[in-house]
Amino acid sequence: MRRAQFLAFFEDLRASLVGMEACSSSHYWARQLSALGHDVRLFPTNYVKLNVKRGKSDAADVEAICEAVTRPTMRFVPIKTEEQQSVLFLHRARDLIVRQRTQISNMLRGLLAEFGIVIAQGIGSAVKFAKDVLDNDCPDIPEVAADVLINLSNQLVALHLRICRYEMRMRLQARQDPRVMLLRTIPGVGPVTASAIAATIGDARRFKNGREFAAWLGLTPLNRSSGGKERLGRISKMGDRYRRRLLLTGMTARLRQMTENPDRVDAWAIGLLERKPTRLAAVAMANKTAWIVWAVLTRNKYDRPHYARSKGKEYRYSKTTTS
Repeated sequence: MRRAQFLAFFEDLRASLVGMEACSSSHYWARQLSALGHDVRLFPTNYVKLNVKRGKSDAADVEAICEAVTRPTMRFVPIKTEEQQSVLFLHRARDLIVRQRTQISNMLRGLLAEFGIVIAQGIGSAVKFAKDVLDNDCPDIPEVAADVLINLSNQLVALHLRICRYEMRMRLQARQDPRVMLLRTIPGVGPVTASAIAATIGDARRFKNGREFAAWLGLTPLNRSSGGKERLGRISKMGDRYRRRLLLTGMTARLRQMTENPDRVDAWAIGLLERKPTRLAAVAMANKTAWIVWAVLTRNKYDRPHYARSKGKEYRYSKTTTS
């Protein structure tokens, strides 16, 4: 049937079990069908592929969906509300513009390097250089190159201002969600990360424990055990890349703070950094932070830093306390 006939078909149908693959428009249709009294269940596309026999066709896909939706152990995707999708709409737009800003800044560095002009590391240095160019402080390069430089500088500054506007809107939106305010009490979790997690996870009680939530984010190691021997590999990376990247970025910033302010970190993180490489330590800290995020959301408690003594020094550790 055509798209215009889809909703009319279900209006004349008695209340039924409806299975759908989770895609860009599935949450909208799930809300519409749920309002008609149907039991709508969404599940990832990968779980449907396991039930497809031989060649792929529309009939084979429908048969696989029917088998997947009736399995007792199937894991379903919670239906997102319009408010959740609006916040994620903001995050996706910001993520796109951040990548575009990075592309233009890299282009500026590469082109100016051809003339012996080097921009310092960091996006802040690139934006400052672009603003100086727009303030008639253009370097001594040929006219054609200068014209291109001015255009690229205009784009870079405009994208940077748009990102700042999106981040300001996120902060304003975060103040209206008490869950975001709770998550921001966790070390390494800023307003962007807290907003993205709160808008995606919905009800955290659908996860049995913190490890399930960490596995959902793709932060748990792959299990390659066999013959009674336990073998754990790299992290699975099966979850959403955007939220996992935000957590890893926050933990990397915490590791950087550990070198600058060693008296404001916990003993566990310092011991981990002494035994493991920096990147591996950041992943382990992100995994632990995912456990804390689950505890904060399920218990409706905030994470307050305390101080503990270890080896004659003061270190900070996290403890979930009643809000």
